[in-house]
Amino acid sequence: MALAISPRRMGMLQRLGLPLQLVLYISVFVGCDRLVNWLHLPLPANIVGMLLMLVLIVTRIVPLGWVKAGSNWLLAEMLLFFIPAVVAVVNYGDLLRVEGWRIFLVIAISTLLVLASTALVVDRVYRYEVARAACKQGNNA
Repeated sequence: MALAISPRRMGMLQRLGLPLQLVLYISVFVGCDRLVNWLHLPLPANIVGMLLMLVLIVTRIVPLGWVKAGSNWLLAEMLLFFIPAVVAVVNYGDLLRVEGWRIFLVIAISTLLVLASTALVVDRVYRYEVARAACKQGNNA
């Protein structure tokens, strides 16, 4: 005899999914923050937490479906997390008027460097994979 979940109970489980996923994210962050402080790691807790979540997802301890809705919601509401940056811009308006062009120049150059280095790495990895696939195909023939 199979156990059936009623549609009402299924709807309640779906509504609780997002808050439970957010609790999971917060718990991982708090745990990693304590771990970083305890071990005196030179990395911020959010980086350690992302690495931990990556390991949990890759090893399938935490299925990707369990964290998908929470991550989609966080990405959709990302502007909310940038409000402190907007407040800083408002508080330091004089600095931006005087030195804003230099700040913008540094941001623009660093963004271009990151984009260029990312493109270079992706190109090199792609070429490596193509050569590896061709070598593998040549060995099989």
